[in-house]
Amino acid sequence: MKTDIGLRKRLIVIDIMVPVLAFFTIIGGWPFTIFIALLLGLAAFELWRLFHNGGYSPSLPVMVFFVMAMIFLRHVYQFQYADFWLMLLICLSMFVHVLQQQKGIKTSAVDFAITIGGTVYLGWLGGYAISLRALENGVYWILLVIPIISLADTGAYLIGRVFGRHKMLPMVSPKKSWEGYFGGILTGILGGWGLASLWHIKVASILPIYGVIFGAVISILAPIGDFGESMIKRQFNAKDSGKFLLEHGGFLDRVDSSLWAAAIGYYLILVIAG
Repeated sequence: MKTDIGLRKRLIVIDIMVPVLAFFTIIGGWPFTIFIALLLGLAAFELWRLFHNGGYSPSLPVMVFFVMAMIFLRHVYQFQYADFWLMLLICLSMFVHVLQQQKGIKTSAVDFAITIGGTVYLGWLGGYAISLRALENGVYWILLVIPIISLADTGAYLIGRVFGRHKMLPMVSPKKSWEGYFGGILTGILGGWGLASLWHIKVASILPIYGVIFGAVISILAPIGDFGESMIKRQFNAKDSGKFLLEHGGFLDRVDSSLWAAAIGYYLILVIAG
C-alpha cells in the first residue's frame, strides 16, 4: 500500500510538472528564462539548506543571485561573458567568506568552496536549458531531451520496485538497483524513439534514430546527477532536499538528473544533428 501511494504521488507530480515545463518551453523567451531561473533559484536555496543544516555556512545570497544571473546571462549572451560571471563569483565569494571568518565562523574556507561549487553546479549546468531552447527548433529539442530523463526515472522506479535485487551504489543511494537502472535505460530509449518519431512529423530534421541515441546516452549518464545529489544528502542524513513536491521531494531532487540531461543533450545535438 505504501509503495502504491508513493507511485501515485510521483505520477501526480509528473502530471503537473511536465505540462508546466511544456507550457513555458512553448512560450519561450523571457517567460521560459524566468521560469528556469526561479526553479534553479529554489534549488539553490535547498542546496544551501542541506549544507547549512549540516553545520556549514555557504553564502545563500551569493548562491541564489549568481545561479539566477547565469540563467539570465545565458538567455541574453549565451556563453559570452561566462568568464566574467565566474570571475565575479570567485572574487565575491572569497570576500564574503573572509568577512564571515572575521565574524568568528570556523568553516569559512570550506564554505567558500561550497558557495562556488554549488553555484557553478546549478547555474552552469542549468544554463544549458536556455541554450537548448535557443537552438533552431529548440522547443522540440527540449521536449525530447528533458522528458527522456523523466521517462527513464519512472521506468527505473517501476522496474526496480518489482525486479530490483542487486544494489548499484548502496552507500550512496540504497534503493537503486541495477535492474532498475537498466529498466530506466530501456524506457529512456523507447520513450526517446517515440518522442522523436512524434516530433519528426513537425520537424523533419529530428529523426527517430536521434531519439534512440539520445535516450540511450542520457539514460546511461544522467542518473549520475541523481547519485551526485544523493551523495550530498547521504552525508547529512537527509532523505530529500525539500517536501514541496510530495514523493519527489524538493526542487533540487527534481532537477538533479535534468541538469545532466540538458548539458548532454545540448552537445549531442551539436555533434549528431548540428
